[in-house]
Amino acid sequence: MGSPIKDSSNQVIFLKHRLNSFLDLLEAIDPEEADLDDIDRMIAIVEEMDAKCREFKNRDL
Repeated sequence: MGSPIKDSSNQVIFLKHRLNSFLDLLEAIDPEEADLDDIDRMIAIVEEMDAKCREFKNRDL
């Protein structure tokens, strides 16, 4: 893994890139063909972003 992102502007940039990647994934998935594995993966991505937000918040304290 890379070094921790300590600068708040870089933290925001990281989260924006991660969110844009998630939005691209949502647009690419066909709702008629999505299965539980696809949904589980999307939930995992959201949970990872949430954990990263909490991590960044705690670094700023």
